[in-house]
Amino acid sequence: MSPPTPWYRSDDGAFALYHGDALDLLPALKERGAVRAIFADPPYFLSNDGVTCQSGKMVSVNKGDWDRLTTVDDMHAFNATWLTECRRVLDADGTIWVSGTRHVIYSIGFAMQQLGFKLLNDVVWEKPNPPPNLSCRYFTHSTETLLWAATSAKSKYTFNYATMRRMNAEKQMKSVWTMTAPAASEKTLGRHPTQKPLALLERILLSCTDVGDLVLDPFNGSGTTGIAAVRLGRRYVGIDRELEYLDLTKRRFLASQAEQPLFAVAQ
Repeated sequence: MSPPTPWYRSDDGAFALYHGDALDLLPALKERGAVRAIFADPPYFLSNDGVTCQSGKMVSVNKGDWDRLTTVDDMHAFNATWLTECRRVLDADGTIWVSGTRHVIYSIGFAMQQLGFKLLNDVVWEKPNPPPNLSCRYFTHSTETLLWAATSAKSKYTFNYATMRRMNAEKQMKSVWTMTAPAASEKTLGRHPTQKPLALLERILLSCTDVGDLVLDPFNGSGTTGIAAVRLGRRYVGIDRELEYLDLTKRRFLASQAEQPLFAVAQ
């Protein structure tokens, strides 16, 4: 199978975006076996015609057909399929991070174990500013879980312990990270319904990659993983089905080129 053509590639080749479904494109990527780290924020399947609170207003939770659940079995099969492809393109000593809520994260963790990944940590991202629960019949949802896993039990994966300790006042960093949702300044060029904060992705990539490593995001979204990667001197491949979000990512990338890179002081 010949490699797909990038929808956009930077002049230096370090930043590439692909238009299409990750399940179709991952098998054909020529970077097979060369990816050092993957961050994946797959569909949470929350589009159930309910409502939530956003900026003080009641809004629909629906994000698109890509986020609608058919059956639990179908969801698990989907997670196992894309995780299989991710494991294939990962370096033998690479790692993967997957973000999710209770709706999908247990399926993802189970699929990882079925496929032979070695689970390293479950990191809790705690949000100090979550939207209120409008039904008043549940505790306010204020966390997401990040599963960090190595390709296999034999993996000699990267963990930049000293960097993480330095970022945490010279103390061991715990597995609960308190960070706000993306600031308005991160959405000036556009927004995505499940956008992650830049600080979260920068911490993740600093923990498990080095300058020059290749990072993959099979559900690119607004491209936060890619922006974090280039700011830290890593290379990036992003895949997304929606041209709207690839265009947003390209605009964010071009704007980031005018900023001072972080990798000279981050390591």
